[in-house]
Amino acid sequence: MSNAVPPLLNALVDDAAVFPPGSAPLTDAVPAHAGHRRSWYAQLIGPLLLPIGDRSDFVAVAANHPSFSSGASPDLELGLIGEPSAIEPALGDLPEGTRQLESPVAKRGEDPLPGIERLAALMRKCEGPLQWYLEVPLAWGLMSGLDAIAALRAEGLPVAAKFRTGGLAAELFPSPTELAAVIAACRDRDLPFKLTAGLHHAVRHTDAETGLVHHGFLNILAAVVAAADGADPADLALLLSTTETQSLADRIRPDLDRERPLWVGFGSCSVQDPVGDLVTLGLLDRPRPGGPQ
Repeated sequence: MSNAVPPLLNALVDDAAVFPPGSAPLTDAVPAHAGHRRSWYAQLIGPLLLPIGDRSDFVAVAANHPSFSSGASPDLELGLIGEPSAIEPALGDLPEGTRQLESPVAKRGEDPLPGIERLAALMRKCEGPLQWYLEVPLAWGLMSGLDAIAALRAEGLPVAAKFRTGGLAAELFPSPTELAAVIAACRDRDLPFKLTAGLHHAVRHTDAETGLVHHGFLNILAAVVAAADGADPADLALLLSTTETQSLADRIRPDLDRERPLWVGFGSCSVQDPVGDLVTLGLLDRPRPGGPQ
């Protein structure tokens, strides 16, 4: 299989098929993920994301699927998501292939520091090469939360930040100015981050059904590259605000061969949507029928 995925896009999209709005059953999501892992765009795809409470059901489904039970699929990687109270008792019972754990540290309006400390205590006693992502609300206490996570990284713990960029209500979508400030804050703290929710397509757009304005993952990609090169928050906000599809694609194209800075990636309930957008924009080359795969 030839590598059609440039370094800037490597492992950009986690497979969140079982989460809303896709809400695929495990019996569909597991074989579909196996297909993604064997596809020409496999290097674009990160781990399969699951609620931590579904881990036993996943093991049962995977054991009965030939792509995993026969070893025909590339090594499976899992990301498990849950509250700290669900993660703690599960640490001794994680499925093979679990690569990362993701957990919210607080609800909006709550102090994030107690939740960060609780999860830090679990990290310190956890054995194994697990990456942890702590979801901090984009609200009061955000900057102190980022300082705390950066301090944990300085301690040597395998932790990064996570932010929500959408949902079912307008207040769950940060403005371009707010998101620019967060990206700059992570840059200034040398703090990697991942994103979740609302990133359904490449470019900023208004959803026809809900009227909610969604961030585009290509806007964010342009912003994180600019941030790594020293841009200030005002410039990042402009990149996050634009709906000029071709100018964004043209801006990204020269950087495709560099490693992606800061941004670990994002979860999508339909990985075919970002694949399709990237192909349409000429940023991802789909192999020709009958050509090398």
